[in-house]
Amino acid sequence: MAAARPFRACSCFFSANLFVRRCGLHVRYRHREQLLSDYGTALRERGCGSPEVLEAVVREIEAEVQRRKQLIHQSAERKAIIASRYKRKHPEVYVLQDSFLAPEFLEIVSYCTSPDAHLDGLLRYTESFSDKRIYRLPVFTEEFCRAFVEELENFEQSDMPKGRPNSMNNYGVLLNEIGMDENFITPLREKYLRPITALLYPDLGGACLDSHKAFVVKYALHEDLDLSSHYDNAEVTLNVSLGKDFTEGSLYFGDFRQDPSPMPSYIEVEHVGTQGLLHRGGQIHGALPIASGERWNLIVWMRASAIRNRLCPMCNQKPELVEAEGFGDGFTESAEDDVPETVDLCSLW
Repeated sequence: MAAARPFRACSCFFSANLFVRRCGLHVRYRHREQLLSDYGTALRERGCGSPEVLEAVVREIEAEVQRRKQLIHQSAERKAIIASRYKRKHPEVYVLQDSFLAPEFLEIVSYCTSPDAHLDGLLRYTESFSDKRIYRLPVFTEEFCRAFVEELENFEQSDMPKGRPNSMNNYGVLLNEIGMDENFITPLREKYLRPITALLYPDLGGACLDSHKAFVVKYALHEDLDLSSHYDNAEVTLNVSLGKDFTEGSLYFGDFRQDPSPMPSYIEVEHVGTQGLLHRGGQIHGALPIASGERWNLIVWMRASAIRNRLCPMCNQKPELVEAEGFGDGFTESAEDDVPETVDLCSLW
């Protein structure tokens, strides 16, 4: 058996797809002149066109670039401290068990691993939304979600160092840093989710999702209330509503990023506790503000190196690989002939 290739990141991570919170805008940044040339009009339309505000925007972007360059080292330091000092409240939730999973979810997985499984059969088990290839399915039990959120709250209230889930969310937990990757998220992806995504997203490498980034985000009053439109650094995303009690805050979905329309159509999808949404990572989406309460969501960005090795989804170019820790951004140094054949599902979109 050939040795597994180490995972890499694309160098564009340090300058592409930066989110300017004060303007609600995603940008790619190389230098100040390029920023003003590419995004000057959009910045002015969002009230960010004055010299003072533009200077503040540039400082914000450059600070984010520097933060990203330090991420790998800082994340490894946090992970080591947490492993040696953090006292877990529910240690059992760190190892995936069938009892954590909804019986309906296990039935779906059983069907997808059967010899006669096909897409139409799978769709009878899921709820589909519009023509955007968004699917809802049960994932966890209520008991597990309750214990998981209690564990997350225990970590949140501890004095352990904490990293931001991503550049858009300020509140949440990076699951690899608290030790949930190897024995929870990886088997969830490999054993349970991949048979499902193989049928739903064969053209996106659904059968060969070989890495992930997993985190939990928290929305609450006086913290993060919503999430602006964006797309994920993933081929396929799983978003599971863990609880707790909240009102409003639905997700909304627009066009696929590679197929924008002049008049984009949006659909709203409500959160349902213990249930998950599967969608293409490139589907433009966001979260509306919650009106009350508190919501925790598990997000798993699943990646297929055989797909993204050809084209980075964030810079739309052949990836320029740099070293990374763990799964990196899901790239590997692989040959072109590693890319699997895909199935034309245009008639199903």
